[in-house]
Amino acid sequence: MIKEAEKQSQSNIMEGMISFRAVVNGIENGVTDRKIEKVLVSNERKAALRSHLSYIRAMSAQHSFPVEFVPSEHIDSIAIGTSHGGIITVCSGRTIPMLSKEELCGKNFFVLLDGIEDPYNFGYALRSIYASGADGVVVGKRNWMSAAGVVCRASAGSSERMRIYICESAEEVGRIFSGSGFRIVCADIPNSRPVADADLSAPLLLAVGGEKRGLSKELLRQADEIVRLEYGRKFSCALSAASAASILSFFVLEKNRSGNITGCNKTGS
Repeated sequence: MIKEAEKQSQSNIMEGMISFRAVVNGIENGVTDRKIEKVLVSNERKAALRSHLSYIRAMSAQHSFPVEFVPSEHIDSIAIGTSHGGIITVCSGRTIPMLSKEELCGKNFFVLLDGIEDPYNFGYALRSIYASGADGVVVGKRNWMSAAGVVCRASAGSSERMRIYICESAEEVGRIFSGSGFRIVCADIPNSRPVADADLSAPLLLAVGGEKRGLSKELLRQADEIVRLEYGRKFSCALSAASAASILSFFVLEKNRSGNITGCNKTGS
């Protein structure tokens, strides 16, 4: 169990073809400064992976990394999951930049994720946020990007395609986004209104906290609006942060169907 926990908390090993393609996409689009150090391919699965290997070899030539064929047992020994399909991408670390006003120029929709308790839920949240069209995600200094392999797999590669920023404090988050003309909408219960009735017009920062701690009082004080999800029956428990972030992100997408979220207004990107 200790070995498993260590693998999760510190991992730049990406598992499977979806993760490999996502890493390449992130590098080529300037989303990440990560480098591919090598790709390991199962000897036993070489024939079945023929169609993938042509693409991997093309990327190997373009990005200057070796492709090594190794026994399946070796891949299994370093992988966290079992869905790698015989392909492992060994990467360097990724620099997560500090948030700045310059990064918001021409952008319309960001999500702040605070207090998510494990890398799988963090990855699930990123998958939905990316699909909703968000320009980026803001996290605290303590975040799950050290477990990049787990997060990449859970997010179906979205974590490597998504721009992610670190911010020092809730006060700093509010100052940067408010100063850049963004509305700040926080998910919470006290003093809230149903999200369906809220003003979700872009440019917008949507802030979602973890189930245990929620959002900081400092950020809630800076909110332009506090929203909640209306349940279909009496239920006293909170949704997971990943579920809440997913649903709320698509509310934002739906409220901005005129084009603000989908790229028509991103003149500075």
